[in-house]
Amino acid sequence: MDKKEAKTTLQKILDSRITKNLLVALLVFLAVIMLSKCTLGCITKHGKELEVPELTNMTVSEAVAIAEECGLKVEIGDSVYIRRLGRGLVYSQNPPAGGKVKRGRRIILTINAVSPKKVGMPNLVGFSLRQAKAELQSRGLSLGRLTYVNDIATNNVLQQLYRGREIAPGTSVETLSRIDLVLGLNPEENETTVPSVIGLKYLRAVDVIHDYSLNVRRLVFDKGIKDYSDSLDAVVYKQSPSASESLSGTSLGSEVTLYLRKEAAAE
Repeated sequence: MDKKEAKTTLQKILDSRITKNLLVALLVFLAVIMLSKCTLGCITKHGKELEVPELTNMTVSEAVAIAEECGLKVEIGDSVYIRRLGRGLVYSQNPPAGGKVKRGRRIILTINAVSPKKVGMPNLVGFSLRQAKAELQSRGLSLGRLTYVNDIATNNVLQQLYRGREIAPGTSVETLSRIDLVLGLNPEENETTVPSVIGLKYLRAVDVIHDYSLNVRRLVFDKGIKDYSDSLDAVVYKQSPSASESLSGTSLGSEVTLYLRKEAAAE
């Protein structure tokens, strides 16, 4: 077959209805794929993420307005009651500020309640210190001062006190109330060690101090800590006594002073 005949044959194939239909179908298929990719990209905002704004310490209406400006939504998920935080203000958020999310994402807020929640006081008498601490936390209460008196069993709860007075099980108390404990102390098991809490955040540091059967004598916050919300992010940069100063053993119930600021500086 010469070149002229080959060209004629190819032209006939291209001019046939079947070939034209196949070409049209191929073009439509490619067009659908391109349109689907474009549409999917618009729906999911592929590659376009928004930064979550800081909403804590705002009123709910302020948080809603800020979130909407950023193309986000808010939802109230829970509430707590913090005496030192403004009533009705945003206590925490999830995802936290600075996180990356897609447009339309819901930010779950925890709000500081206008009035405190109340819970029933548990019966801690007979519990170990560790058990009592866990029970208080599960009820939304906090462990206060530890006082030791001679007894056969060390760290056995003998009394539970609220505002200096014994509190009966079942009594209604506000959440986050501090419950002091009177604990037993066997003379043969009367020493502990002072842990290092340098670099730990405020509440975690206090928690560790209690785990070692010690009390927090004083909390000294740096001038940069303006409110309770700031204090939650403050970290311990110094403690007295230090862990190294108490290697020989420390009496249970002894006190530790903590110094806190926004960021822990290298010593």
